[in-house]
Amino acid sequence: MIDVKDIRDKGAKDLEKMLDDLLEEQMKLRLQFVTGQVTNSSHFKRIRKDIARLKTVLSEQANDNR
Repeated sequence: MIDVKDIRDKGAKDLEKMLDDLLEEQMKLRLQFVTGQVTNSSHFKRIRKDIARLKTVLSEQANDNR
């Protein structure tokens, strides 16, 4: 789980890279789920929430820059 305080301290480029990494990890988990290789399904929920946190902070930073 990513801490929101750590996210807010990072720049937009770092957050976008983290978001890309999480989306890629989510895609890999989906493929593993389809093929029956997932051993811990709680990762889906954790990654989905981390993606939401990142998107929220990115939108907050975009609104602050206006």
